[in-house]
Amino acid sequence: MTRNPFEIVFAVPMECKSCVDSVANALKPLEGINKFDINLNSNLVTTEGSLPPSEIVKAIQSTGRDAIIRGTGKPDSAGVCILESFDPKDIQQPVKGLARIVQVSSKDAFIDLTVNGLPKGIYYPSIRNSGNLSRGALSTGSLFYKLDSIDVNIPSNSSTAINSIGAATTTKEESYSGQSFLYAHLNVSELIGRSIILSKFQDEISPDSLCGVIARSAGAWENDKQICSCSGKTVWQERNDAKGKGLAV
Repeated sequence: MTRNPFEIVFAVPMECKSCVDSVANALKPLEGINKFDINLNSNLVTTEGSLPPSEIVKAIQSTGRDAIIRGTGKPDSAGVCILESFDPKDIQQPVKGLARIVQVSSKDAFIDLTVNGLPKGIYYPSIRNSGNLSRGALSTGSLFYKLDSIDVNIPSNSSTAINSIGAATTTKEESYSGQSFLYAHLNVSELIGRSIILSKFQDEISPDSLCGVIARSAGAWENDKQICSCSGKTVWQERNDAKGKGLAV
């Protein structure tokens, strides 16, 4: 499946032309980016291409700067799902993954799935009919759409793996991460309110499956918020709070 290009807007803290040059040098080698723009005054980086958002975040973070995704794709064409564990042993750090969904045509979408803090192995994500999480993945209903598997095999003591979603780790020897860019022959409007699960089994739900509800996300240029009107915190303060809970979005 050929990936149609889509636009992504990132907030990136930059102070001078040297910062701009550093980010530009990190983005130039990336295959899959057709063009990019770096605006020092607004601290925004805009890319157009077919590369997963998480890969671009990693490239920007390699310069020593952080990056927050501010919008993806066209209006009403993006979604997001935070994957959590309902296992009692994970009660302190339940967030284990993040799925960002971007629609690139009327019936074609890609899901940028990143997970962290899991035992090593092959996992099977799927979209379920219901967004009911009252019993975790077990109450999410029947299968709506099956996705390709994801190989979780990167030790979580790797800084790159941790930075991809900012998730906290468990025991380093037993904790792994993984990332995959998955295709779905779907429209984002069909997905809002449903759920994504991540199971150890290909055709059934494991009791310890991760799960989360799919919510609508901002398209490119739909989110220019710098300070939250509810908390009064900047986007960077909110990001630090999210990291403390096991997730950075």
